[in-house]
Amino acid sequence: MDLKLFGQALAKFLLGAVLVGVLIFLPAGTLRYPQGWLLMLLLFVPMFLAGLVMMARSPELLRKRLQAREQENEQKQVVALSGLMFLAAFVLAGLNFRFHWCVLPPWLVWIAAGLFLLAYALYAEVLRENAYLSRTIEVQDGQKVVDTGLYGLVRHPMYAVTLLLFLAMPLILASPFSFAVMLLYLPIIVKRIRNEEKVLAEGLEGYRDYMKKVRWRLLPFIW
Repeated sequence: MDLKLFGQALAKFLLGAVLVGVLIFLPAGTLRYPQGWLLMLLLFVPMFLAGLVMMARSPELLRKRLQAREQENEQKQVVALSGLMFLAAFVLAGLNFRFHWCVLPPWLVWIAAGLFLLAYALYAEVLRENAYLSRTIEVQDGQKVVDTGLYGLVRHPMYAVTLLLFLAMPLILASPFSFAVMLLYLPIIVKRIRNEEKVLAEGLEGYRDYMKKVRWRLLPFIW
């Protein structure tokens, strides 16, 4: 086992869990926020298990997933906007619970939880299919175009899955206001995809042909 990689992964995991917890429970004014704990459970338990699997079977993929420094200026803007979106959504969810502005019904929370787990399973499948997935926009040495499985349906299945994940989060937190904020992810991810495809088309052999073969970028029959 690569102890340095394990330490980096564990540190980022704990930092992320603490940060999300603070953003949710501090505005709520209490730790007795059941929907907040439900999201923490659904978000971080599978993440921890997936990290252990990658550590054992594909440490290089885990290393790529931990890399978060974008080189493209346009992608730096996307990362910054995404961070602000999450900040606003989590804080609003806590405030919504605290002041009971408009709390969504339990049945909708549980449906969203089911969709969230489905999206997590699809996310794992995307990671299995594409060993070149890093968190930054780049063309890696020896990289090849992946066009099978979910990549045969849309060109960016990872972003399609994260769209489902991110829109389910505010519903799990029972906050319609946070859901409205998370809808901003749509123009943000469109901006990222356009820039990513430009980089891949210029630097990855066979990607232009793949773009002709698979028509849809994010959602089949829509875009």
